[in-house]
Amino acid sequence: MNCIINNIRITFPLILVLALGLFWSCEDSFDDSAFVTNVSVNMLSFQIDDLPADINNEEGKIILEMNYGSDLTSLIPEISLPKGAIMVPEEGKPIDFTNVVNYRVTNGNIYKTYDVNITTLKPIESFTINGFDANINHNSKTITLVLPEGTDLTALRPEIVTSAGVSISPASGELIDFSDPVIYTVSSATLTENYTASVTTPIDGPVIAFLGTSASLQSITNPDEIAASDWLFENYPGAQYLSFTDISNGVSLADIDVIWWHYDSAINLPTIALDANVTTALMNYQANGGNLLLTTFASQYLEALNIIPSGKGPNNVFGDFLPNGFIDGNDWGMSFVGHEDHPIFLGLETFAPGKANLLEKGTFRLNHTAWWFLPDWGGFGNGEGWRNQTGGNNLASEAWDDNLDGRVSIAEFPGGATNINTVVISMGAYDWFNENDTNENNGFLDNIKILTANSLDYLADN
Repeated sequence: MNCIINNIRITFPLILVLALGLFWSCEDSFDDSAFVTNVSVNMLSFQIDDLPADINNEEGKIILEMNYGSDLTSLIPEISLPKGAIMVPEEGKPIDFTNVVNYRVTNGNIYKTYDVNITTLKPIESFTINGFDANINHNSKTITLVLPEGTDLTALRPEIVTSAGVSISPASGELIDFSDPVIYTVSSATLTENYTASVTTPIDGPVIAFLGTSASLQSITNPDEIAASDWLFENYPGAQYLSFTDISNGVSLADIDVIWWHYDSAINLPTIALDANVTTALMNYQANGGNLLLTTFASQYLEALNIIPSGKGPNNVFGDFLPNGFIDGNDWGMSFVGHEDHPIFLGLETFAPGKANLLEKGTFRLNHTAWWFLPDWGGFGNGEGWRNQTGGNNLASEAWDDNLDGRVSIAEFPGGATNINTVVISMGAYDWFNENDTNENNGFLDNIKILTANSLDYLADN
């Protein structure tokens, strides 16, 4: 049989066509002139109301922030495509961008899909008093700030930065009495909303620092980290924000009871976290009685801080998936059998003794995980082997693992000691933000909050 196929880039959709062609006539050379692949499907530009979007052709993502108050339900994008390309939806038709919209660009015999995510700017970008940044929760429309003890709350001048086209009342710089919460009204040409600003001084309770890579609390961009920090600042009057740059620059950590690093942004730890000035400062902080709560990908920080031996960190680290639900229809929970009386687990809603769910079936999440597999690899064998090799105390695993010999999802260090100063929560079910843009879908979010509050209080009391 004399079959010749020249200069064809074969992809899966072509296999059937090629096979049929060869079947009918293998004596003739295949004519590849009808297959057009040497073309571009990269979108050249995407804008709405003269606002250009950020196009990531490599990942197929388009992001655009419109002015506060913009109506996203009927927008007509202006789009430029390569020569010969067409797309769906067609240009010129109004589109509802309340949720992510999928575009497909086709040229010749190839295509590319884009996820277009259009949002509106937040009305208040920052709210600062005496150099201290407030926490702004745009979901609950609240502004909270704890100022140093002794601050006179009756005469303060907030410095407020708003987004384009937004006015605020009372105005930035106006003298305000914060003895009671103050209502701030933000307005644009199409929308008016009220924010409640509460400014207080420290009360009895632990000082918890939320650690992050961003320069300020307001500049955090990861939704999961935002949701976690919002909860912290709403429930702990002594909460403060701490950046890795602050630590590198020598800021004092002496008055902080617990530093919580919830890292959800990437699998690999950021370079700034591994800076020698940072790791030395945090090791000194712990040596002087300071405590750490490390959650999600931050559990990998144990090795850098010499809390566990080198090479004994989490051996099953993955995530960065597209948002998805639970296709198997099961809730996702944990087993802490044998540790039911441990302070970390008190008050949880359980579905069996020593078992509690963290994510409800169908909840959207990214499944960011950095835990230990015990019998599968790593040389740990079982829970006892893990304890012997890491010096920690494994407290929880997945719901099916009552012997705690299969996974380590929650642990404390050093194990068996009275001066516990590190807790890690590292299973993918520990998820603060649901990617369908609401936390209402996860019926077990309260368990995540209780687990976190218990961990912070447990560390602060040790």
